[in-house]
This record gives sequence, structure tokens and C-alpha cells, in this order.
Amino acid sequence: MSDHQSPAGDNPPILVLNPDGSCTRFISFPCSPPTPDQDSDTPVLSKDVAIDDSNKTGVRIHLPKETLITPVAKLPLIVYYHGGGFILMSASSTHTHNFCNQLASHLHAVVVSVDYRLAPEHRLPAAYEDGMEALHWIKSSKDPWLTGFVDFSNCYLMGTSAGANLAYHVAVRASLQLHDLEPLKIKGVILHHLFIGGVERTGAEIRLADTGGMLTLSRCDAMWDLSLPVGSSREHEYCNPMAGGGLDDVMGGMKKVGWRVMVTGCYGDLLIDRQMGFAKMLELKGVENECFFGEGYHGIELDDELKAKELFDVISKFML
Repeated sequence: MSDHQSPAGDNPPILVLNPDGSCTRFISFPCSPPTPDQDSDTPVLSKDVAIDDSNKTGVRIHLPKETLITPVAKLPLIVYYHGGGFILMSASSTHTHNFCNQLASHLHAVVVSVDYRLAPEHRLPAAYEDGMEALHWIKSSKDPWLTGFVDFSNCYLMGTSAGANLAYHVAVRASLQLHDLEPLKIKGVILHHLFIGGVERTGAEIRLADTGGMLTLSRCDAMWDLSLPVGSSREHEYCNPMAGGGLDDVMGGMKKVGWRVMVTGCYGDLLIDRQMGFAKMLELKGVENECFFGEGYHGIELDDELKAKELFDVISKFML
């Protein structure tokens, strides 16, 4: 394999594929260690647990410390999938870690943040498979933070950006495996800044193609080129859930199990047209859904605590 920079003129490139099949990433994110010690000054404890050593998959569990100090009724579970265009970040990335801590604290929930395999070393559907594997691990786990404090009948899937895409595709798969996932019972899906695409450009993609933020149109193209199955276009169902002929079956399955879906986004996000179109599709297919759109850019709640609190308040009402 020859040297290959990420496409679409990204400068600097997101990553370079090396001749030996490995890749060098040029964008890195600071990481935060877990804080499992009850004597630490953080209001949320966290710890890492491996799922599959060969695939290097696992989870970081976030538990409100007050639950250990003053036990209350068991808490809802949020299974969270991080963003990064399927090629970047992890559950230990500081953005992810801090967001999940805030999520656990504000919603009084246990958050299980999933570390899944990244592309291009592991192209889709590898991340979806890892997302499902995490659900099966959770349902049979003997980890005391889960068995002691989680209400397994009150579970929500949530993801940010590519993680929202992952949460959606995991939900589609999970809707066909309800009995296999017991006692885990999913009640809803929260799609935060859903990362989807397509070949034909939308008005927002043209208007906001290069807004100076982390997510530009050229970067979107690069991420899809590096994460979709080799030879696939952006009309692949992994990228464009509105494409393909199986949509009625997919939505019918989601409707049948009665899961509610929340779609959140910002008007300054170049993906806003697609996110609103996806929400409209859910409505047309009879899937119960709620929308929360506001001002800002892609992933703003990971940077802005006030915007995050606003989002958490909406999610809290959705979960009631």
C-alpha cells in the first residue's frame, strides 16, 4: 500500500496511511485518567474495564460518588458512544471523559462510555459490532458498579456525532435482539449532533462548508472515506440512513419496540439539514421522537458547560 493522505485537501491531513498498513494520526486529543478512588475530590468516580483484549475494546464507567455515600434507588443507565468521525478519540479523551462526568452528575445516572475500534484500521461495521458487544457485556457483567447501582430496566443509548451514528445503528440491531439482551431494557435513543452524510450537498453543507470549527465539509468527506467499507460511496446506509430500500423495515422495528428517539443539533452545524431531515423521517415513519435544536456549532456542549447543562435539562425531561 502506498502512502495515502486523507482526501479532500485536509490541511494538515487527519492521518496518513503507511505502507505497512498502519496509520499515523496528526490530530490528537488530551486524555484524562479514570478516578476510581472514593477519597478523590471529584463528584463522579470513573474506572476502566476491558471487554475484549484482542480488539482492545472496553468501557469507562462513570458513577456519581454520592450514590456510594448515600445509597438511593438504582440509577438509570446511559450507554454512551464518543465522537471523532469513527477515526479519532476514545472514552479516555478529556472531552469525552468530562462530558460523561457531567452527564452522570446532572442526570443522576450511571454512564458506560464505550471504547470501540477505530477506522481506517477497522472500518465500519466494526464500531457497530463493538457497540453491540458492549450491550451484551453490560447485561451479563458482574461489575459491582453495575450490579449494585444500575436499574437495567431503564437504559438509554446515547452518542455524540459519529457516536450518535453508532448509537442509531446499534439501536437498529438491538431492536432485533430484545430477548438476548435481557435483563437490559432499552427505553430510548439520544442522538446528539448526529454524524450522517450523502453524495448530494445540502444547503447547510454549502453555506457552512468551512466555518473554522473542528468539523468542516472536507473533513467530513475524509472521515467517511476512511471509515466506510472500501469502495462504498456516501450513499451507503452507514452514512446515509435515508438511502437504501430497507428503511421501512428498520423504522418498523424501532416503532414496534416502542423506543423514543431524541435528535439534538445546532443551527451552526453544517450537518443541521441532514439531522432535521432524519428527525422528519422518524416522524413520517411513526417513530416517537423529540427534537432539540439551538444556536451553536457541532459538538458545542463538549466545550461549553452552560450549553451542556441546557442539553442535560432537556435529556432529563426526555428520560422521565
